[in-house]
Amino acid sequence: MSDVALSVLDLSPVVAGSTPGQALGNSLDLARHVEALGYRRVWVAEHHNMPGIASSAPPVLIAHLAAGTERIRLGSGGVMLPNHAPLVVAEQFGMLEALHPGRIDLGLGRAPGTDGLTAAALRRSADPFGGEDDFPAQLAELRGFLRGELPRDHPLHRIHAVPNNGHEPPIWLLGSSGFSAQLAGELGLPFSFAHHFSAQNTEPAVELYRSSFRPSEVLQRPYVMLGVAVVAAEDDERARFLNGPSNLQFLRLRQGRPGLLPTPEEAEPALRDPSAQAFLQSRAASQIVGGPDTVRRGIEELLARTNADELMITTAVHDHADRRRSYELVAEIMDLARPEAATA
Repeated sequence: MSDVALSVLDLSPVVAGSTPGQALGNSLDLARHVEALGYRRVWVAEHHNMPGIASSAPPVLIAHLAAGTERIRLGSGGVMLPNHAPLVVAEQFGMLEALHPGRIDLGLGRAPGTDGLTAAALRRSADPFGGEDDFPAQLAELRGFLRGELPRDHPLHRIHAVPNNGHEPPIWLLGSSGFSAQLAGELGLPFSFAHHFSAQNTEPAVELYRSSFRPSEVLQRPYVMLGVAVVAAEDDERARFLNGPSNLQFLRLRQGRPGLLPTPEEAEPALRDPSAQAFLQSRAASQIVGGPDTVRRGIEELLARTNADELMITTAVHDHADRRRSYELVAEIMDLARPEAATA
């Protein structure tokens, strides 16, 4: 499986008993760790009004991670474009690209990354909930600013995003349904699908992307990356125990009670409640949890179904050492070549 690229989606989890500052420090430690393991990129996600996720401002965190690493690519998984003016995003990522040439990715989503009230507070517009419908126009405007080539008939064509290198950092479209899949295909852009929370839509979206794909100056053939929730440990029982906090946190989010990532000891009895069982069964399809053999089988089965080019692994466990170890095990399972070994 070494021909499949491996990357990381980091939500900067704030765990019970810690602080957002500690979570962000762990993100830098993780980025350095997976860089040494041979992972291709680390992306951070935009979420708001969620106490358990510290990555509310991806460009700021990307700059911090890029300054603290040497070669791994850093990017957004993603920036929720309807929350921002395209010019602001172009300036932020133009600056990141100028500071760290060739290492920046711009992953874009069209959801708010939060609840409706918070989206309204972010957007402060007459119609704060209508941004998703304008996504193709916002994307075209953003790409024009990044390239310095808005059409002359565009009302903003005299405005320039600074810094600007005359090209755009690689743009990815993110999705959990068919809309972004089709748009990414039509524009010839790489596509990243959120298998980790929309497993039932993975195969239809990937097929739609590939069937809609038109070669572009960016890509000559489709490129699919899947976001996959993985918890790897020494054996299945330990992995299931470590995965409990993520399940409980997600269940509480669905119940309108977002909070910190709890401990495994808190999660275990809470998830034994009969009311949680249906939720756990529905979520199991989007997760790969177990010892090395179980994780290997899960990854092989997913790749056989989707023929994905890249997997972006997201791992939310309470103890940072367990998170580091999970990424080590996945790297071993995937026969990932460490950079030192590759250049020796």
